[in-house]
Amino acid sequence: MTASTTTAANDGPRTAPGWYVISLRPRGDHDAMRRAAARAGAGLIALSPWRIDARDDGATRDALARALSAPVIVVTSPAAVRAAARLAALGEVRATWLAVGRTTAAALRRAGVVDVTSPARMDSEGLLALPALQAVDGVDVALVTAPGGRGELAPALTARGARVRRADVYQRTPTPPPPRALAALRALDAPAVLAVSSGEALQRTLAGVPANVAAILRAQRVAVASARLGELARASGFTRIVVADGPRPRDLVAAAARSLR
Repeated sequence: MTASTTTAANDGPRTAPGWYVISLRPRGDHDAMRRAAARAGAGLIALSPWRIDARDDGATRDALARALSAPVIVVTSPAAVRAAARLAALGEVRATWLAVGRTTAAALRRAGVVDVTSPARMDSEGLLALPALQAVDGVDVALVTAPGGRGELAPALTARGARVRRADVYQRTPTPPPPRALAALRALDAPAVLAVSSGEALQRTLAGVPANVAAILRAQRVAVASARLGELARASGFTRIVVADGPRPRDLVAAAARSLR
């Protein structure tokens, strides 16, 4: 994948981007990252480690119903909002609604939840610092989420005395590395920055790609959504790390662009 002139199938010659963002978003969920990258003059290499599959079975419905009866409800991602909204009318639930970040909060509002609180620091640490989660000893706190990811939330809440009601409303189903992305990485001769908002996605990607591609990835700069992810990236063999202002695509792409200056 070069920064020279290429030919598009329908619109004639065009100049390839001068640099690339490598996205680890789930399969089919790269659009926001692609738009952010395009605004920064970058192309996108979509290296999905998994796809999102909503759950719709009796056990999931029962767990969600129990979770939605809690006085405090924490939702960990837009995917969790979408999956839960297929199973229940979220806007009819009266509770203290908390979202990990502004994107999740916006998804909840679209689902009919009027009053949602999210932290300025859009990660688990920021969420756990919210006033609503400080005095939870003996309080039922729901987590609407998926297996894996945000793994520190339930233990931290339990340590504060909360009774955690967990509803895993979707799952991340591992997928093989996209051949097109592998070919693009092997042919890469322009700067590239790996965008990381999930430690699990980073670890699964490194374990799932061929060894030569893993080496190519580790040679790139990496933009991470938090200092904690920066530590994980360093432990995973990355040396050129920049911490973004948050996990949103525009935050990660802005940090990626800064790292190239």
